[in-house]
Amino acid sequence: MQQQVQNTYDYRQYDQVWQRVSPTLDPYPGMRSECGAAQPPASGPACPVPELPSGNQNSATQAEENLPGAQENPCCMGSAAMEMLEVLQGFIEEELADRRYYLAFARQAPSWARQTLRETAEDEGSHARQLMTVYYLITGQCYHPAVSCERIYIGQLCPALRARYHAEACGGFNYARAADGTTDPCLAKLLNKLSEDEYLHAERMMALLERAMKQQ
Repeated sequence: MQQQVQNTYDYRQYDQVWQRVSPTLDPYPGMRSECGAAQPPASGPACPVPELPSGNQNSATQAEENLPGAQENPCCMGSAAMEMLEVLQGFIEEELADRRYYLAFARQAPSWARQTLRETAEDEGSHARQLMTVYYLITGQCYHPAVSCERIYIGQLCPALRARYHAEACGGFNYARAADGTTDPCLAKLLNKLSEDEYLHAERMMALLERAMKQQ
């Protein structure tokens, strides 16, 4: 006589858990009795639901506190960048001063040089905005730059372009030196990018100076 082996599994130990999660849903979909009706959960005494030990709960809490953005001192724009605040303030004021200078330069320069000077002024303004954004990320406060209404007189074209070349090259050097002086990876990346931009500005001034000297 062939015997049928009936596989049974005691689901009662999960009843209490399921009732806490979603009491209105069928906990065992697809499990039917021989007449086609759904098998209801066993009405016998349910096994107690084990609770997490307090040590595991503490570990879960610590893991949540270690999620990105939860730290009071993040890895980027934190205490390491705070040490560069005075340097950043100096860069902001310098970039804004350069912007004012280039705008005045564009108004007084020959027509063939004006577009390059206006583009350089826009770059310097963008640098200042990026640095003020960094200042806010570090401190949570907006930086209020100094306002200057001083009239800027450019003078002769070649000496002015020569001065701007050296100013831009020194700016590139100073940004690179500041990047080497911080352990904040995000701040260092930005300062290196600004250094590259300043060296590109120096190349622009050299190209303008070359053209100006040809016309003398």
